[in-house]
Amino acid sequence: MEHAIAWKLTPNFYHETAGRSAADINLRGNREEDVFWIGQYQRGTEFQQMRIGYERQSPLSFGRIIVSGQYASRGFLGASATVELSNGKQAPYFGLLGFGRTNLKPYYNLNFDPNDSTLLGAGWHPDDAGLVTLYQVHDDRLKTEQRVTHLVLRRQTGKQSRLTVDLFRRAGRSDSDAEFFHGTGVTLTYDQQPWFVRLAWDPKANFTASNMMRLAFGIRY
Repeated sequence: MEHAIAWKLTPNFYHETAGRSAADINLRGNREEDVFWIGQYQRGTEFQQMRIGYERQSPLSFGRIIVSGQYASRGFLGASATVELSNGKQAPYFGLLGFGRTNLKPYYNLNFDPNDSTLLGAGWHPDDAGLVTLYQVHDDRLKTEQRVTHLVLRRQTGKQSRLTVDLFRRAGRSDSDAEFFHGTGVTLTYDQQPWFVRLAWDPKANFTASNMMRLAFGIRY
């Protein structure tokens, strides 16, 4: 039996205090263990970039591995792998190990964590409706001292609703000889099937002097 593709369409809006506002639209498809997406980022006539990507998760005897790759216009290529370590699907605790690399071509980073990086973290399922994850992503290639630590709390609030809070702390430089910045931000996401909305406050976004407000809303179908 062929499984249908579950789609998610997400328009995003970005407002910066020290930069030009921008917008992005992303279409994501999910079928069993496979995920694929196409998106377009635009900041006026100053910078535009199209991207396509693919992700697959595979079970392991000690958890699962998630591998992804992405191409973007301007010649960008990136890839990552994350291993979730656990002793079974029902295990309340799990560990996270990740690694990412790019070809260092121009790219506007929409996940706002270092791409050339390693990841270390852990998670806990307190019950069937809750998830707590703590992890850190840090640059291990470009000598920027970039580190972003996330504490993510997710809670099912109803049969078709969910609330996610991502509290994060970033510190580092945009490049090896730039000024050092640090800031603490938060992202709030509320899902009410099939709709969702996400609001983020990100001080010192992408390790610059600019503070950013991000708004996203979308639909799953």
